[in-house]
Amino acid sequence: MECQQEKNRTVCTCTYEPCSRKGICCECIAYHRQNGEAPACLFPPEVERTYDRSLERLAACHGR
Repeated sequence: MECQQEKNRTVCTCTYEPCSRKGICCECIAYHRQNGEAPACLFPPEVERTYDRSLERLAACHGR
């Protein structure tokens, strides 16, 4: 299956502008997983803007 990078970019919620992985979801997920983090698309907008991608913050957002 071919990457739908341009289509993915239209729905990407990441506000980190210099990100080279925007629209390339598999690379984004792999990058954040390698760093013990979650991608921006899993966070509410007000939390995403803090750039705290920790799994602990993700759990707190979802009441766990």
